[in-house]
Amino acid sequence: MQRTPATPSPAAPAAVPSLTPALPADGALRAPGTRDTETGARWALRYRRRVRLVDHAVVTLVVVLTVLAGPVSPDVAGTAGVLVAVGLGVAWAACLALYRTRDLAVIGSGTAEYKRVANACVVAFVALAVGLALGGLAWSPHVPVLALPLGTVGLLVGRRSLRRWLTARRAAGQHLARAVVVGDRSDVAYVVERLDRAASSVYDVVGAVLTDGRREAVEAGGRSIPVVGGPDDVHRAVWRLGAESVIVAGGAGTDHERLRTLAWQLEGRATELVLAARLAEVAGPRVQFRPVDGLPLVHVELPTFAGPGHVAKRAFDVVTAALALVLLSPVLAVLALTVRLDSAGPVLFRQRRVGLDGRVFEMLKFRTMVVDAEARLAALRDRDEGAGLLFKLRADPRVTSVGRVLRRWSLDELPQLWNVLRGEMSIVGPRPPLPAEVEGYATHVHRRLSCRPGLTGLWQVSGRSDLGWDEGVRLDLWYVENWSLVGDLVIVWRTVRVLLRHEGAY
Repeated sequence: MQRTPATPSPAAPAAVPSLTPALPADGALRAPGTRDTETGARWALRYRRRVRLVDHAVVTLVVVLTVLAGPVSPDVAGTAGVLVAVGLGVAWAACLALYRTRDLAVIGSGTAEYKRVANACVVAFVALAVGLALGGLAWSPHVPVLALPLGTVGLLVGRRSLRRWLTARRAAGQHLARAVVVGDRSDVAYVVERLDRAASSVYDVVGAVLTDGRREAVEAGGRSIPVVGGPDDVHRAVWRLGAESVIVAGGAGTDHERLRTLAWQLEGRATELVLAARLAEVAGPRVQFRPVDGLPLVHVELPTFAGPGHVAKRAFDVVTAALALVLLSPVLAVLALTVRLDSAGPVLFRQRRVGLDGRVFEMLKFRTMVVDAEARLAALRDRDEGAGLLFKLRADPRVTSVGRVLRRWSLDELPQLWNVLRGEMSIVGPRPPLPAEVEGYATHVHRRLSCRPGLTGLWQVSGRSDLGWDEGVRLDLWYVENWSLVGDLVIVWRTVRVLLRHEGAY
């Protein structure tokens, strides 16, 4: 469905002399790949209504199951018990709204949506517990044991399912907000490349405005972005193209008068103004906007590598690794026997890796190569398909027949659960580097060692061996400085999907 552009009303700002020829009619000038589909606020509001409907359905179902499971409180039964259960549903729905879990800024991308949902669930049950306590009542054990986890998981699964649907639509070029990027050539190219690379991007860049007034198209992300206007007629280009977003890139935002004028010119139109600063590798929660006496200040909180969050992360590692080792012990025994019978040599492969703060440890894996693999490496160097300091070869002749199966399913990594239990690794973290890699690190790359290496991580769920060296380093550095427990859970979930699809495993 094609969006019909707004036409200037009589109340539109005074015209600014155009620096470019008149633009063609809406739809005649578009970036390659742009489709005639529903975009902007219309689909966003419809998607938010879907999210609200799914949320209410999950909460209602959990409340009904809670009532069927028995009295919410041993002191309350019958109609009163049903009323208490309904109160739980109302408190739950209210907390989802109060925590702004359906804000357009968070739904559909990132982990902030999941964090808000989880926090709202916990607060809803705390509120119910306080209410029952003030009334001199005690709730039945099945409420926190059944309703809280069931409802939280149900809400998160619902959000995830909707997000997968939305991602598929966006991959097909639908439900994207048409955007014009304003800035100098390098900043515009940087923003376009990052938006095109992001699977969760909500923008389709249909044009650029260069602050130097030049007219040559911007080459970025493997496509050519047409220059659609000059710095003084951005609003005209936006109206003519039917764009819903103006993204001001990099240093373009330093011209405060021009930025303020642009904001005024966009008033009354279904257009948002977005500032894209190059705060590389900084996650949203660490960036806070705090105006002081009319002065807009952007605070960037420094990353921390200790504290309660890290204690919780370590507790999660210990519990998860211990349970996994116990539950998977029969599988581990079968895999060990298979490796031993397949080829001569030890069952486990031990390799020195560099961990937290540069401490070297012995990482465990099921052996997937012949015993003289290291001696045969030199003869294969000229066939290296890896990136940077890593050696990778898709058809590596040193890999055993069983080893290929183990690598395909990443089963060779399971012994690292023991490294996690010993505190040498984490369930989620940067890729554990070899000592030789660390010796070749640039100064800033050493920050990867500020966090325990992980059994899985962003590198694994983003392509693994298919990633280039620089991209792998970027992901690891981002994780080190911006990790969260909810983010770790999301990575674990994504890891399961990656393993089932065998992405980047060889």
